[in-house]
Amino acid sequence: MSSESFAALRRSGGDELAKLAEDHFKHDLNQEDRDLVRKAASKFSTHALIGSLVGVALGGFLAFRIRANRTRMYQAFRATERPTHVRFADGREEAIPDITPLMKPTTLGDIAAYTFFGLGGLFVGGETGLLTGSWSARRTISSDPDTKKRVEQAFRSFKADVLRKQIAELEGGKSDSLLEL
Repeated sequence: MSSESFAALRRSGGDELAKLAEDHFKHDLNQEDRDLVRKAASKFSTHALIGSLVGVALGGFLAFRIRANRTRMYQAFRATERPTHVRFADGREEAIPDITPLMKPTTLGDIAAYTFFGLGGLFVGGETGLLTGSWSARRTISSDPDTKKRVEQAFRSFKADVLRKQIAELEGGKSDSLLEL
């Protein structure tokens, strides 16, 4: 297993691509277009942040509710009278094991509940925020047809430059490309 398997350890062409994108951003768009794109990017990140925070809060709330319900169920189970032996038809008697200690809520269970519910809430909330943020950003850019056309043209030019760089690297035989697929 290589370090490329993990997204956090992958080398990326981030700096080179960012410079190329910034060049297109400066030269292909006017100031109003750049401001509108920045506003759309801000909406996108704001929605993602708010969605993530709401998701984590919802996950924590649900974990708290699960913990409270587990505690109440344990208290109710412990308080009820239970049979201790079973008598069979042939007269033999067998003891029933006490499972009360096995049902007791544990710290490890609480940690697992809060962790998994929190991570699940982060995922669901973050993805929902990304969806609503992209929808809001698209509406912001699409509000003016001329601006939309210029932004789309700038993006097409950027994609074409990236593909030209990839072709040049492939033809040059460069093995540690920053623009690998």
